[in-house]
Amino acid sequence: MTNIYLKKNIKSRVVNGHSWIYENEIERIMGDYNNGDIVDVFLNNKFIGRGYINDNSKIRVRLLTKKHETINFEWVKNKIEKAYKYRKLLFNNEKSFRLIFGEGDYFPGLVIDKFEDYFVIQINTLGIYKLKNYILDALIEIFNPKGIFEKDDKKNAKIEGFKYIEDWIYKKGPELIPFEINGIKFFADTLGQKTGFFLDQRYNALKVKELSFNKTVLDGFSYTGNFGIHALIGNAKHVTFLDYSDRALYVLEQTLKVNNISSDKYELFESNTFDQLRRFDEANVYFDFVIIDPPSLAKSRSSIKNAIRGYKELNLRAMRTTKNNGLIATASCTQLVYDEEFKKIIFDAAKDNKIFLKQIFRGSQSPDHPVLYNILETEYLKFYIFEIENFKF
Repeated sequence: MTNIYLKKNIKSRVVNGHSWIYENEIERIMGDYNNGDIVDVFLNNKFIGRGYINDNSKIRVRLLTKKHETINFEWVKNKIEKAYKYRKLLFNNEKSFRLIFGEGDYFPGLVIDKFEDYFVIQINTLGIYKLKNYILDALIEIFNPKGIFEKDDKKNAKIEGFKYIEDWIYKKGPELIPFEINGIKFFADTLGQKTGFFLDQRYNALKVKELSFNKTVLDGFSYTGNFGIHALIGNAKHVTFLDYSDRALYVLEQTLKVNNISSDKYELFESNTFDQLRRFDEANVYFDFVIIDPPSLAKSRSSIKNAIRGYKELNLRAMRTTKNNGLIATASCTQLVYDEEFKKIIFDAAKDNKIFLKQIFRGSQSPDHPVLYNILETEYLKFYIFEIENFKF
């Protein structure tokens, strides 16, 4: 076993349970290894964890355990069973949820979503790629699934040095995987973004459903329509969906049909949400309830300033298309923009628009995307609903 010895003055986050170890935190390495191999990590000659190493990654070692455990099939199976037990506690009879949330389940580099009897897995590191057969065997033994689809992150595969796969790797399944959340029918798109559906907004979408009765609703960055369809099931008067992707809108149309929603209850725009919000404002088109849930606007610290400007502009335009005393729901999945910064962005947009904001609801990622307080990066989703009141003179 290769041993990694850390510098004595490293930050306390590693000692306190963080799973990431950077190159500049390593004092010396004893023993030979190949990228992706399991290694032991020591601080002041005291064992602090076991994980996998990769020289190609800025994060040189990712810890899998704080114990002297053999990382084998039984270890992987026990890890997945523990995660499943936690989800069953959360969701009772729900059959669709995120089963493994990387660092949130102390399984860095791995994401597994369960869509009823199908699974979509995403591998992000070489270390997890080397454990893939254990992961597949464990899923098959525990769940006996109808199919497992692998949908890796292409950029990470290139950096980490493993074979990118986007295909069925166990049995076969449909291109659009049917499933239900909150009693509503949806599809996970195997050709879509990430694992095909964003399960992290499930509770926030329920609040949207609760507040949408008899309202005209705008669902910006709708993707396949999670929020807007919840609004329609909550008896919204009408929903306008905005997304730039014709593929996403195609899946959205299938979802509307399978839920038997009348075509006079919605309208689809294949459009950039930033631009379409401006057009609505210029044309004096306003809505009772505006929802904006953009993709992450910053992947690195160097792009945070641009992300802040983007969120400010987006919220400014969204508020301008919301009727006086209407509702606005705004979200950020950019982990590097923290909650206090996001609230300041919203406040600044409201101040520039000369409106008051009354907070109705504050949400976060659903608990199948668990937040570990000793790994701050596991908390990323911010979600607010406000009532707005115009005070222009």
